[in-house]
Amino acid sequence: MEYAMFLRGINVSGIRVSMPELRECLADVGLEDVRTYLQTGNVTFTSAEQLRTLHPMIEEALTSTFSYEAHVQVLPRAELAAVVTGYPFPSAPDHHRYAILCATDRVAADLVDLAQTAAHEPGGDRERVAAGTSVVYWSCPKGATLGSPFGKILGQRRFRATTTNRNLNTLEKML
Repeated sequence: MEYAMFLRGINVSGIRVSMPELRECLADVGLEDVRTYLQTGNVTFTSAEQLRTLHPMIEEALTSTFSYEAHVQVLPRAELAAVVTGYPFPSAPDHHRYAILCATDRVAADLVDLAQTAAHEPGGDRERVAAGTSVVYWSCPKGATLGSPFGKILGQRRFRATTTNRNLNTLEKML
């Protein structure tokens, strides 16, 4: 089966993972056709293993190999395609298109609830947030990603292990 995987928090804050070493680590645990995209831990691969087996196996291998507490999101390729096609907002040249991949539907629901509060803060009216299945879609003005009201929510410690954000342009390239 074809999968997509997204590492959380690498090549920032002192956690360095080279893409050749990442590919080698994943191949060593039996994943095939391993390809990386950009330098931020975007990976596609094939495996006969089931998702429930892959997720802990990959996190354990990454934690052991790279000496950090690894958190990943793993999706079947068909689910990644559904995330991309499900993006609900029109493209705008002055906005970024993001998908926040969430470990559970509960995490996604919490983010959407918090987004409603953020919408009332200064600048919050320039962002759009919508729920999908274990994903939150976000449109925000370019140059305001980290400092926007919703961007500050995403940066909270409690979401570090359960979410990872990706620009829709990257996800489209991975399909």
